[in-house]
Amino acid sequence: MKELNVVDNKETTKRRPDWLRVKLPSGKKFKEVSKTIQKHSLNTVCSEARCPNMGECWGRGTATFMILGDVCTRSCSFCAVKTGRPVQGLDWDEPRRVTDAAVKMGLKHVVLTSVNRDERKDGGAPIFAETHKQLREAIDGVTIESLIPDFRGDWEALQIVIDTPPDVLSHNLETVPELYRTIRPQATYERSLELLQRVKDQGIKSKTGIMVGFGEKREQVIELMQDCVDHDVDVLTIGQYMQPTKMHQPVEEWVHPDQFAEYKEIGEELGIGHVESGPLVRSSYHAEEHV
Repeated sequence: MKELNVVDNKETTKRRPDWLRVKLPSGKKFKEVSKTIQKHSLNTVCSEARCPNMGECWGRGTATFMILGDVCTRSCSFCAVKTGRPVQGLDWDEPRRVTDAAVKMGLKHVVLTSVNRDERKDGGAPIFAETHKQLREAIDGVTIESLIPDFRGDWEALQIVIDTPPDVLSHNLETVPELYRTIRPQATYERSLELLQRVKDQGIKSKTGIMVGFGEKREQVIELMQDCVDHDVDVLTIGQYMQPTKMHQPVEEWVHPDQFAEYKEIGEELGIGHVESGPLVRSSYHAEEHV
């Protein structure tokens, strides 16, 4: 398939193409989910990261709970979540509130993610473990996906999560290694790959995700997919980066849907079990299908 590029100049990148237009969130189920989350004083990555699929997912009664507070200790240039140093320790009531909300929403598949808590040696891993435990005690047959930080390479912290395992353990590479200094300066590509391998080595389904449109080359994306194969990654998600505010990394390219289709085809031909690839795809998009 011929490589596609719909960007001719900087003016083009300012205009969001038609295939990225989404409906405004609405409907009874959306309002019910919103009310439940507010009542339980919870955060979701859907709203904090300004996900374009919030209306669709909340309208189906699903949401991705963001634990460990709403302040991240890192400053990735693509992310809309607040950055700084959290003023409080771990919120040990948070697992109960997440579980209670999941029960009230009638969830059978729960997706968790978190901010980075680099001020702690354990990175907040015990809250992941306790949330897994309480969810399994409260919801018969529940399946869980947890999208975790890299814990700064502290594998003891990772083991805390693995010892009370989710069904899918996810950690996002976010972008190709050549762009880490700009996009993800407090992380390392090799460390993230090692984390994914450690997850798989302990028999848990592994998953990662990237965004495109930062200016990466097609060949770099294919090389990243080969790295995923080499580290036994089961699921890869690929979506379009969309600049959340003018203070964040600008969009360099609106990647055409045909290119996303080609990435899916190439990734699965290389040996990745499932590639979810499309302009509006995010790491937790249709997550229940990845179990």
